[in-house]
Amino acid sequence: MRIHWPRRVFAQVLLTQVTITTGVITLVTGLFLAPLSHQLDDQAMHQALSIAQTAAAEPGLVHSLTSTDPSPTGPVQAEAERIRRATGALYIVVMDTRGVRWSHTDTAQISRHVSTDPSTALGGREIMQIDDGTLGRSARAKVPLRDRDGTIVGAVSVGIAYDSVHERLLGAIPGLLLYSGAALAAGVLAALAVSRRLQRSTHGLAFADISALLDEREAMLHSIREAVLALDAQGRIRLLNDEAQRLLELDQDAVGRALGEVLPPGRTTEVLVGRVDGDNLLTVCNGRVLIANRMPTGDGGAVVTLRDRTELELLGRELDSTHGLLDAMRAQDHEHANRLHTLLGLLELGRHDAAVEFVAEVANGHRASAEQVAERVNDPLLSALLVGKSAIAAERGASLRISPATRLPDVVVDPRDLVTVLGNLIDNALDVASLIEVELLAEGTTAVLRVSDNGPGVPPGMREQIFTEGWSTKESPAHRGRGLGLALVRRLAERYGGAARVTARAGGGAVFTVVLPEALSVRPLSEVGELR
Repeated sequence: MRIHWPRRVFAQVLLTQVTITTGVITLVTGLFLAPLSHQLDDQAMHQALSIAQTAAAEPGLVHSLTSTDPSPTGPVQAEAERIRRATGALYIVVMDTRGVRWSHTDTAQISRHVSTDPSTALGGREIMQIDDGTLGRSARAKVPLRDRDGTIVGAVSVGIAYDSVHERLLGAIPGLLLYSGAALAAGVLAALAVSRRLQRSTHGLAFADISALLDEREAMLHSIREAVLALDAQGRIRLLNDEAQRLLELDQDAVGRALGEVLPPGRTTEVLVGRVDGDNLLTVCNGRVLIANRMPTGDGGAVVTLRDRTELELLGRELDSTHGLLDAMRAQDHEHANRLHTLLGLLELGRHDAAVEFVAEVANGHRASAEQVAERVNDPLLSALLVGKSAIAAERGASLRISPATRLPDVVVDPRDLVTVLGNLIDNALDVASLIEVELLAEGTTAVLRVSDNGPGVPPGMREQIFTEGWSTKESPAHRGRGLGLALVRRLAERYGGAARVTARAGGGAVFTVVLPEALSVRPLSEVGELR
């Protein structure tokens, strides 16, 4: 019958551990029994040697050997049997120099030549061995028998029954097997506990399933357009997909390091490590508006997903501007209708000169305002923004003025960044003030943007807090969140190596100043366009 290797991970681990445990215990048992058998043999031979030495030391034995003849009832046989019974030996054989037995357990063997070679003992050397004789296999020892002068007159051979040695070895096996069985049972139970825990951890999956899941996870994580960041219980990065590397400007070297080591302090780090609770948390990182969601994992870590909402936020702000422009156009439509009615009245009254003067005054007023902005601000996007915001301010009953000191003749490297900064500052001022003044200055390649208003101002204790993500005193519109405008302003300023700050305005209100180094270029506009 064919034996099938189990597919599930826990079953493979259990079978492997049981096999290894059984093999180790069998090997240890074998390694224990082999030296035990040798030790018992050696112990039996030394016991036989000690008995032989004791018998050879008996002075009466030498005298009887040299003064009597071998006989079953002789003194040598009697003395040898006494020692044998006292020591429990299998046999004690006393022989003369010819190798003739003078004593033996089987009296019929007396006066016969010994069955093994006695030359070693008769030559004056002691010997120990396991050998076969007339009484079977035994552990034996032979020692020379000397008279008072040291002359060898014979030898003493003592045997210990090998069956007793074998029985001692067999008697030790049950206890050894008992301990081995207990160790095997403990090993199997431990293996079973580990495999069950592994089964819960792997949800009963096979190795092939786990491998497929890992491949699918890698493919999914690196293909989705949502940033995924996995953290362990200590806040170290365990996983980082391609989108997360792009949004957070990290690389694979960040894996294994704490968030605080790879990200600067701020709201983004606070959100990622879980110090800020909530769903769909807004944060700004490297000039990008991100939405973060954090889900804890069972091991104390967490998985954080990030969505890039920069484009959506810009669209939302453009929508706000569009709504403002629509309101301004609606107001201008009413104003234009009023002017047409006025012009119609003048014409019907026949006051043609007054009508001509009225039309010229209105046209020249608009032309002068647009030309004034264009002369002071070279970039068309910034000029258009200021003209549009002026219309919105007028519709709201506020006044947007361009400071007489405004001069921005140089080419702007990236006008969109300056539009974002200036638009956010003006929008915030329009929400709280009736008078806004804009000042744009060029200091070499550094652009300085300053927006002042006559609103309530910013208390000194809150002048840093207002630049953090999520801080706002206004209710969020339906299409986007609040508390990002000033955060974007500061992040853009920091990206250029500059700064954004707020101070008090003389007479009440606030002054926002943003410094953008290297935001301007002294090259012609055509060259800048080629580099973009």
